[in-house]
Amino acid sequence: MSADWGTVTVGRITLRETFTVTESGLDGRELSLSGQESSPDLTRAQLVVRHDNLLALQDSVIPVTFTDKPERNGYYTVKSVSADYAEWSGEVVTSTWKLDLTRLGTQGSLDLQSRLTGAVRANPYNLAGERWHAPPIGHYGYFTGATNPGVMTRTGADGPHLVYREVPAGSAPRWGCDPTDYLRGRVRFLSGGEELVGCDQECSTTSWSLSNGLVNVTPSVSASLDVQTYSGGAWQPKLWRVFSDTSTEVTSWDAVTLLHNEPEMVTVRLTKGLNPGRFVMDLTMRRGARLVEGYLKRGTADTLTVRLAAMENNTAPASGEYVVATGDDPAGNRFVAGSASNFTPHASGGLSLAATTRLDFFLGAVVNGSSPASGDGAAALRDQYLAAMPETIHGVRR
Repeated sequence: MSADWGTVTVGRITLRETFTVTESGLDGRELSLSGQESSPDLTRAQLVVRHDNLLALQDSVIPVTFTDKPERNGYYTVKSVSADYAEWSGEVVTSTWKLDLTRLGTQGSLDLQSRLTGAVRANPYNLAGERWHAPPIGHYGYFTGATNPGVMTRTGADGPHLVYREVPAGSAPRWGCDPTDYLRGRVRFLSGGEELVGCDQECSTTSWSLSNGLVNVTPSVSASLDVQTYSGGAWQPKLWRVFSDTSTEVTSWDAVTLLHNEPEMVTVRLTKGLNPGRFVMDLTMRRGARLVEGYLKRGTADTLTVRLAAMENNTAPASGEYVVATGDDPAGNRFVAGSASNFTPHASGGLSLAATTRLDFFLGAVVNGSSPASGDGAAALRDQYLAAMPETIHGVRR
């Protein structure tokens, strides 16, 4: 008999599916998996990432799906994980792993509950912002109690994504999702072309990307950042320049660090030495968002700036909380940038703040700039930035 291996997907990691799983029902329903990944067939770099990704799963609540054992598909808590790494230099590298999982339930018996916390960003404009939320593509039965939120659809590289607007304050939305759909529309951080899980990871400073299928952020050889928007069936680039003081553009980084890394939100920190001192930029991406959130920080006060690499005509409302292009770019979109700080609009398109050690900001695009969908206009994106909420997801029996 020849071996025809299927796959088991454990959270964001795809592994070779072995023929046997071990189950018990003594203290809750337990499931144990074990196997081995090797190079070859994987490259050494892929094997190392997969090994580290597995170890990052400890205590996570994750979807698990099988090619050949679909009846075992469901949501599980990772009770324990171990992996033995072996390397025969220049020949073979292996990771022999074992996972012990506690079954929470199937998609038919379990709701996912999003606990949305935090406060509206303090801002000098006295704006309340807009509470919004985006579960995975393919979810169903979104429930917030006696008051329903509004809903809109944003189409990205992963397909149409439902986004809920004006989510009732104090609610903890519950929703269902087949485990095979849970990762659709997720936020991804890739380093060297490989998606990373967890935060204890070595990240490339030159080859990385942060994406949710609607916005994709990468480093650029000709600017600080390339913030791409998905529209018209393709990624539309927009180059941005970040300045650590009045005149110094930051085009390279000394270190890249993951601060938070879950399918619903990823935060990455980029650090640049100033010798003496340091300059830090945090970037946050949320599932379903049309924008990337940023935060600049340095130890001593100076002028901090984020602006377009190529000037575009732009305007700001009288209150000054964002700037937006006055005309459509070749892709039919209009850049938008803003902050909860009392910034000065930059003539090239962007924002600046003098005599400061920190500056928060957001960058994105008004898709279909002259006639955006409700919820995608510049003022709506500003409001969604101001009231963006941290999220934790829990399994709740129906």
